This record gives sequence, C-alpha cells and structure tokens, in this order.
Amino acid sequence: MELPRSFEGADALPVDAVPPAVRAAALASRNSGEPVGGYLYDLAAAKERAESLVRALPSRVKVFYAVKANSFPPLLAALAEILHGFEVASVSEANLAIAATRKAATHSAAAAHGAAPHGAAPHGAAPHGAAPHGAAPHGAAAHGAAVVEAPPVGPSATGGRMVVSGPGKNSAMLAGLLALEHPLTINVESLLELHRLSRAAVATGRHAPGREVPVALRVNPERSPVRIDHAHGLTMGGLPSPFGIPEPEIPAAIRAVGSLPGVDFVGFHLHAVSGNMDADLHAEYVRGAVDWAVRTADEHGLHLRTIDVGGGLGIPFEPGPEFDITAFGAALEPPEGVELVLEPGRWMAGPIGWYATEVVDVKRAYGEAFVVVRGGINHFQLPTSWEIRHNFAVVPIDDWPVGLPRPVVERERVTVCGELCTPEDVLARDVTVERVRAGDLLIFPNAGAYGFEFAMPAFLGQPPAWRTALIRPRG
Repeated sequence: MELPRSFEGADALPVDAVPPAVRAAALASRNSGEPVGGYLYDLAAAKERAESLVRALPSRVKVFYAVKANSFPPLLAALAEILHGFEVASVSEANLAIAATRKAATHSAAAAHGAAPHGAAPHGAAPHGAAPHGAAPHGAAAHGAAVVEAPPVGPSATGGRMVVSGPGKNSAMLAGLLALEHPLTINVESLLELHRLSRAAVATGRHAPGREVPVALRVNPERSPVRIDHAHGLTMGGLPSPFGIPEPEIPAAIRAVGSLPGVDFVGFHLHAVSGNMDADLHAEYVRGAVDWAVRTADEHGLHLRTIDVGGGLGIPFEPGPEFDITAFGAALEPPEGVELVLEPGRWMAGPIGWYATEVVDVKRAYGEAFVVVRGGINHFQLPTSWEIRHNFAVVPIDDWPVGLPRPVVERERVTVCGELCTPEDVLARDVTVERVRAGDLLIFPNAGAYGFEFAMPAFLGQPPAWRTALIRPRG
C-alpha cells in the first residue's frame, strides 16, 4: 500500500474548517521572505482540553502529558499549570519538562500577586520576530500570536512530577535523569535496564532508605483486551514487541526489584493501545489493567501505589465523534490508596495545532495533478507514518508576481507532495479540490501532535518548519 492512503476523490476541507485566527496568522507569515511552512498552536485550546480532562476524571487519576507528542516550550508551560506532570523519554525531554514546570510556577506566583512574571509578555503582546527558520512567523503580532493569560495555579506549578518511558534506556540516560534530582518514576522495560538503574542509583547515593528511585514495571500482557485498526492507532500489547517485559517474565522482574539496591517498586505500567476512539472500550481496558495490577501485587505481597495505563485516547482525523472523556471518566474507579496515571499526548495536543504550507508549484503528469508544497515529510511526516488520511483546506491567495505563469487545478483530484527528492514525500493522495494555484496556502488541522517532532528536517537541508503560539482576540 502507498502511504498515505488515498482519499479516493473525497473533497478537501472547506476553508471555514480552519479558525479565522489560524488563517490570519498563516497569512501573516507570508511576509518572512520564504514560502510558508510551519505550525500554529492554540494554547488557550490546549488548556481548555487539559482542564476538561482533569475535571472528567476521578481525583485519584493523575494526568501526565506525553512530551514526545509536542515539546513546544510554550505549550509545555501552559499544560504545566493544569496537569499533574509529564511523561518523558529522554534527558532532553526531562529538561524541557522541568523548565516548563518552573516557568509555570513563576507565572502562577506572579499572577497571584497581580504582576506579570519577569520576561513574560503581557496579555495580548506578540512573540518577538519572525524568522522562517525559528519560532513565530513575521507579522503574526497583528493577528494576536502571543503568550496566553495566566490561569489558576495547577498541580504542576508547585513541582510537577515525571514518569520516564522508553524501551532502550541506557546507563548514560539513567544517570542523566537521576542527576536532575527531580521527582520521577522510571517505567522499567527489561531486567537489564533494572540492573542499570540500580547501579546508577547507587552511584548517585540513591540507595539509602527513603531515597530509592521509584520503579514501575512495564508489562507487555500476554493478551491485549483492545485491538485497534491501524488506520486509527496502534495495538502495543499482547504482541511481539520491544516494549515492556513479557507478562511471563514479570515474577522474575519483581524478585529483582526486591533484591537490588536503590530501586523501590511502586507499581505497574501497562500501555497497550494507542489512538483508541471508543471510550467505553478504553475504560474496559483500563479496568482490566487495574484488576491485573491489583491481583499481581497481591499475589507477590507488594505494596501497590501506582498503575500507569499510558495514553491511548484517540482523535478523529476524519469526520466522526470525539473520544467521550465524560463517559470514560465516569467508568473509572481506581482502588483506594492507588494512583492511576494517564499519559495522553495526541489527544491533548493534536486538535490544537495546524500545519500551514505554501503551494510552490502545480504540475500535471500523464493525466494526474500534483500540488508541490514548501514542506512535506521534512516538516510534517505524520500522514505517511500511519495509514492516516489527513485532509486539508485551501486558503486562496490573490497576490501573484506580475508576468509569472500561475498554474492552477480546478475541480480535480490532486496529490500533495513536498519538495524533497523522494517519491515518499507525499502528504495526501487523490483529494478533490475546487481550485488550487501556485501561491495558495494549504492548512492541515489536527497537526498539533507528532508533527514537528516526528518530521525528518535534515534531508536536503531545506529550511525547517517554524512554530508559533496563537492567542484568541479579547472579547
């Protein structure tokens, strides 16, 4: 199968599917001197999603944002004011999370005293500058790209915790994480990793009673209760995989935790599904994970304090219902004395981001039409990574240099390609457009997660995507 999947002639999105503020900021970015290619994030929408999720969940459910989904520092700082912490998979991500937590604490403390924190832009001010290779596009100030106003103090503003995931944590990474001296739990994924962590803990003096490193064993269950269509997400448990410890090996890992210095068992991590759109099915999966963790802890005489069920909350890339967080939260009842951890990434960040790119050419070849844009997989690789059909809207641009031919396609199927020297540089296939011309903009919604971070910017050395934060107009 060629990726991304064909739209089979389905229509492009109408231009009003893109919020006016996003269109305005994308249009303003045309003044940079380079063709448009970058991301626009609505931080207010991100905070609203975070608040709605926390409200929908029982109090013993804690939300740790998966930094890998979108590590844009202003987004992390906004979420740090509301959520309970961050899920990270590297020392670099951990440092970003710590910086965001500190910024949120400073921001909240200043807001409590009625003053803007030092160095922060006042409400309604624009981010500095507009380099095409950097943060904000030139001219965005006129359309309100700025820092969002301060919310109430959130859980992370007073010292957000971290959980650490990843199938290949080496000794240098583990030592680097412990050197940060920040509250964290390591989701251990193999016996070797557990031994490495123990050595790193001893080397940093974490073997004394009360100073051990909290450890959750990541489990790859023998059978996953949820199977996800690859067109929407991933099934990550109950399959041969490098992720986690196979369930039959968990007893040996439990014995090792009990015998090694510097590590302290706190619970289990069972992340077995990604991109699930069925809230009832996901709640059933979580309840099954909780039952397994409680039963296994009881069988081994363990004090169970944490059950981490990963993320897995999906978003609709095509028309359809949203994941019902209210029904999901109502179906959860964590055991007394046990913290249930969620690690949403895509659900939190996906819908609050848009990728905007300029059409640099429109071509025809043997009966097919191709729209060539500034940024393909070097900016936005997500559509080619899974079997996702990621639709877009065409924003018409009337300005065009006098004397230059302007190729156009009208009421026809097109394939959207990037400017890289590979046939794999494709963002959408067989989408019917009313009209698209060289110089128009394409805007892809649901681009806030696994967009910028998941791209391959080094190939050919074309300018990387920029990123900017939006703020909604007052009133």
